[in-house]
Amino acid sequence: MTEKTALTPSTHSVPPARFSHGVRKGGVLQVAGQVGFLPAQDGEPPAPAGPTLRAQTLQTLANVKAVLTEGGASWDDVMMIRVYLTDVDHFAEMNEIYDAYFAEQALTQPPAARTTVYVGLPAGLLVEIDALAVLG
Repeated sequence: MTEKTALTPSTHSVPPARFSHGVRKGGVLQVAGQVGFLPAQDGEPPAPAGPTLRAQTLQTLANVKAVLTEGGASWDDVMMIRVYLTDVDHFAEMNEIYDAYFAEQALTQPPAARTTVYVGLPAGLLVEIDALAVLG
């Protein structure tokens, strides 16, 4: 049976509870919900990339990509992306940011499936994204 490997990129701080930023087992890589925190800074508490949906969405996508890379995957390996928004009114703006981001990624495979839901997140956080990748 294949070992399960926890993934924590160097840009990420230790999770605040018993979970992994990502887990890979065989050809499956699950990225935990990532938020728009800036890369870890020498023991400082994580801080959001900024107060705007754009800043947080772009940083969140960068954080998901860092976990994918740590696990040997890329956006082309992603089968499913889930986006969690705190405000229904952010949907159109998030879609524009998301589309522009993936237009720049030069994907060689069809885009991943996606679900968007509305949730409560800690104060100041506007978006969370997770992903499921399948390798080889």
